[in-house]
Amino acid sequence: MSQITTRLALPFIMASQAQKHITHNEALRLLDGIVQLSVLDKDTISPPGSPVDGSAYIVPANAAGAWSGWDGDVAFRADGAWLRLGAAEGWRAYVADEGAVYLRTATGWEPMLRAQQVQVARGPLGSHTGMGVLEQTLSGLSGTSVDSSIQIPDRSILLGVSTRTATTVTGATSYDCGIVGETDKFGGALGVAAGSTSGSGRNVGSGMDQRRLVPARRAPSLPDQCCQIPSCC
Repeated sequence: MSQITTRLALPFIMASQAQKHITHNEALRLLDGIVQLSVLDKDTISPPGSPVDGSAYIVPANAAGAWSGWDGDVAFRADGAWLRLGAAEGWRAYVADEGAVYLRTATGWEPMLRAQQVQVARGPLGSHTGMGVLEQTLSGLSGTSVDSSIQIPDRSILLGVSTRTATTVTGATSYDCGIVGETDKFGGALGVAAGSTSGSGRNVGSGMDQRRLVPARRAPSLPDQCCQIPSCC
């Protein structure tokens, strides 16, 4: 018989064991760290100088000190010492400094609510409805137009397109966002100031239309421009 549980590696109390309370308390301590898992951060590479009991961290790659070799696992502080919680695929954790929930996958910790595509509903025979977000940052723009590599997936319904000017655009007073043949389909005369945003809620149906940014009243060169084009389909 194994001395630990299969999934969470909690210690069993053995029949002939003395001081059974020690094993019982160890299991409770592990459960205290695993259940309703919440961590302070996932990017701290070494243990903080004055940790508080109950604090937890997702250990990033190449961690140092007491966390060395714990990459991808959870470091949990209890009774003045760090415990290693071996994170398994499917674990979920709330990361406090980001206000986001992460999912442990085969490749690492992935943000659940920031996934590019999510399945909303599934039928008994496997058909499903999903939603996704596609986005791209375009920088170093010049010329009359720049093509984005984003494409609307075939047979999808586009819910909306929005743009955000990440850094101030120079050499133009505005720009358009659209497709070939209809350059302002998703917005015209868009703001060039950093932080400017715009959006379009028009349903344009399905297809493989490609977004295009078109600067208005262009100067000879448009250096250091940076725009983000997220879309939801």
